[in-house]
Amino acid sequence: MLSADVKTQIRSIYRGIANSLPNFRPRREQNYIVAEISKTLAGEYDKNRRIIVIEAGTGIGKSLAYILGSIPLALANKKKVCIATATVALQEQLLHKDLPFFLQQSELNFSFGLVKGRQRYVCLSKLEILIGSDNGTQMAMWQTKPDNSQIKLLQTLLKQYHEGKWNGERDTLVKQLPDHLWQQIVCDKHSCHRQVASHRNCPFHKAREDIDNWDVLIANHSLLFADLELGGGVILPAPEDVYYIIDEAHHLPMVARDFSSAQTTLRGAVDWLEKIEKTCSKLQNQIKSNHIIGPAQAMREHISDLTGQLTQITHFCDSQAHRFDNPENRLRFEHGKLPQALLIQAENLATVSTTALKQFNKMLVLLSEAIKDGDIPKHQAEQLLTETGFMLQKLENLQKLWKMMAKEDHPKGAPMARWVEMLTGKQTDYLFSASPIEVGFMLEKLLWGKAAGVVLCSATLRALNNFNHFTHQVGLSLNDGCRFLAMDSPFDFEQNATLFLPKMNYEPTDEKFTEELAQQILALIEGEMATLVLFASYWQMEKVVAMVESKIKTGLLIQGTISRQEILSAHKKRCDNDEPSIIFGTGSFSEGLDLPGNYLTNLIITKLPFAVPTSPVEQAHAEYIKIKGGNPFMQLTIPDASRKLIQSCGRLLRNEQDYGRITILDRRLVTKRYGKSLLDALPPFRRVIE
Repeated sequence: MLSADVKTQIRSIYRGIANSLPNFRPRREQNYIVAEISKTLAGEYDKNRRIIVIEAGTGIGKSLAYILGSIPLALANKKKVCIATATVALQEQLLHKDLPFFLQQSELNFSFGLVKGRQRYVCLSKLEILIGSDNGTQMAMWQTKPDNSQIKLLQTLLKQYHEGKWNGERDTLVKQLPDHLWQQIVCDKHSCHRQVASHRNCPFHKAREDIDNWDVLIANHSLLFADLELGGGVILPAPEDVYYIIDEAHHLPMVARDFSSAQTTLRGAVDWLEKIEKTCSKLQNQIKSNHIIGPAQAMREHISDLTGQLTQITHFCDSQAHRFDNPENRLRFEHGKLPQALLIQAENLATVSTTALKQFNKMLVLLSEAIKDGDIPKHQAEQLLTETGFMLQKLENLQKLWKMMAKEDHPKGAPMARWVEMLTGKQTDYLFSASPIEVGFMLEKLLWGKAAGVVLCSATLRALNNFNHFTHQVGLSLNDGCRFLAMDSPFDFEQNATLFLPKMNYEPTDEKFTEELAQQILALIEGEMATLVLFASYWQMEKVVAMVESKIKTGLLIQGTISRQEILSAHKKRCDNDEPSIIFGTGSFSEGLDLPGNYLTNLIITKLPFAVPTSPVEQAHAEYIKIKGGNPFMQLTIPDASRKLIQSCGRLLRNEQDYGRITILDRRLVTKRYGKSLLDALPPFRRVIE
């Protein structure tokens, strides 16, 4: 139950915050969210299901609401608060603005910080090896042969670290490294061992020292899943000791699905299996114990077996070349079912890779003991740990993929999506992938059933005015004890914004639509100072650009030609100078783009944001719904489009004083039966429909 002391404390803090801000306006919606969060986390509604799902419209102030509703309660109950977000921008806002302000105003005694995953930190041992003199280890780790400029760049990084000019974190690099280069030197759980002296002071472990003492942790969704996949309590505190605030929660289903997937190539795997065999021989030579002989011999046999089976599957794929004759070079297995011959191979690979992993781990235990006993010189120990860690990661991924390929799908659940892509290059290779279609069961097992409490929030969680689509995606239910709250924005939508649907001769399915789009856009930007045009695809945006660019006096700011930050800076500069400015962008500009006041008064949405199911997972999901007698368009496409359309329209009004016009150039909103549902789910703008 929520104690009287905590209630009094929350009210007192809220009054203090209200008095400290000259333009603060108390909001009934914000007060209600604070109360509902604290009651839910305290177990007042359901002691066994302390989960609340909140859609909080723009302008309510949800960040302050969940901070105030959770931190006083957590401190009183000796719990931690973990705020997980989808974007860096929100993390930075929490770290540098919201939490420092709350700490100052609340007079509570708590500490906080930003938690980053290992992949944001350099592994000094890897860095030293890659630019060192041990050519054999270098070649085992370099995925592609380095050139002199790469070696010099890495040498400079190491020098800057030792001189104290760089802290080893990717985000603090003055000059960013290409992804493929960073992946060669990134810290990972396998090769980073605190028992080795140099690793105790590595950038990652230095950053980790403060986490245990923090009361409030800021993380991203991916790091949250990295911890949960390890069982929880490994990177972040244990789930039963944490109140999780999952902001931007509409991203959660996709992040969970991506995290649960696996992929590996065939010929690429054969190549590194040859290297792992050399690593095993090296371990057998370095470790003096006779116990190494058995696992080393077993590993050689397993590697030979794995290599032979991967080669057989490669031949199978070569013989099926005609089935890859499509734009994606992809073969998706319908209903997730592999051909019988391939299923047998997958089962064999799952079995052998599991056994190989056990043997390799035995060898690593012996390596660890030899290092502790001082049997292996320091420089050799570091190289072996880094090399074996790299190989272990590859082996674990191989095992995960083939276990997912071979796993028998539950008859009452959704099947796994399974597919293979042909990679063309000097030598044809095949990338095998597997992914769950639905992740609700996983979230229930890893998070909902373990956490001390969970708050899921976003400005857009409902689709078609209900939570049904979201709850199905994340494995919650409207009747399982969870709380659901939808709070509308306090903005006066009818007074401040017009939703305009002009008369159009063609719908988006017509080949003449793009040309009419260009004509409409030229008319709609006439006399406007701050315009954002959102396109459903890059190719259509590029076609329209070609048609209108020469007719627009002010230069267009086009997504993809310069960075997002450069576009926004240039746009704001033009607006500040009373010059017309026009941004052309695609779907990614319909979320997280904050252009308040006079920075945006004219929003044009060219087309309803219907996602074309091009990914194998989306195709498999649609296929599964059809089998169950459902309609993928109505059950997946329409709800998803509803949420995205609300997000797109949300770019216009960011503050209460904002104003402007939203134009949607897709007449399907009035010509199709589903159009009314999409329109009714939008905020109550003043409507003008021609």
